[in-house]
Amino acid sequence: MNRKYYVKGDKGLKRDTIIASVIFAAGKGSRMKGYEGNKTLLPLIAEGSAFQGRRPILLRIIKNLPPGPKALVVNYKKEDVIRATGGLGLTYCEQPLLNGTGGALLAAGGFLENNSFDRLLITMGDIPLVRTSTFENLLKALDNNQMAVLGFRPAAKKEYGVLEIADGRVKRITEWKYWKDYPKARQDTLDICNSGIYAVTRDALLHYLRILGGNPHKVVKEREGRMVEVEEFFITDMVGLMSNDGLSVGYCLPEDEYEVMGVDDIHSLEKAREIYRLRDYCQEPA
Repeated sequence: MNRKYYVKGDKGLKRDTIIASVIFAAGKGSRMKGYEGNKTLLPLIAEGSAFQGRRPILLRIIKNLPPGPKALVVNYKKEDVIRATGGLGLTYCEQPLLNGTGGALLAAGGFLENNSFDRLLITMGDIPLVRTSTFENLLKALDNNQMAVLGFRPAAKKEYGVLEIADGRVKRITEWKYWKDYPKARQDTLDICNSGIYAVTRDALLHYLRILGGNPHKVVKEREGRMVEVEEFFITDMVGLMSNDGLSVGYCLPEDEYEVMGVDDIHSLEKAREIYRLRDYCQEPA
């Protein structure tokens, strides 16, 4: 039986809504040099070595998600991931090919079709420092939108995708390989980047997920030492599709950019551990 999660409004409890969550934990994490496991299982408290310790990233993320049905998208080292999360009542959805964030969401299609919920929270399995209150704010943005993006203002935009916003709504998410060629004046206006965390209403999700599944991107990637063309799908396409159809896509921001920092390599892992410690997260129950 699904528990109801109360989304708080400015004047107390505004409405009760069943929330589902999908967490992506399928990738290999090839930039985490020297580590052969699934990076979502890396510990936030190191003991003995850089890759050993307590408080796995993935378990912290799951702990901070709202009550409701949850799916975990798996592929690489899936047995380890399932073993580490057993007993948490998760549904496991295998992504047969690592074919983008949209591909991961498509892999969870059965879970999405077969569960009763009103709103879906989508998050990555390697972003461990998002506060519960930030997830709440993102879900609350669906009071007035069909989809919402968790953005952030970084000190340096680097090669992040950016939110193109007009009249307070997200019109599209543009990747670095495109916005890097914009005139500097336009680049300077694009100060909110995409964290890769989203919320979406069930009806809009199921409609546009079917459209997304029929519109792959052709991408050239290295596979087993040679360059091949593969099909990939991206959740960011759903933002443009909805906006073009007149639906409203909103956004909200975390308290700081470190909250949405992904753990991609040993440097970011060490930084996440430092922030975890400084914010007294270590005082949390195991």
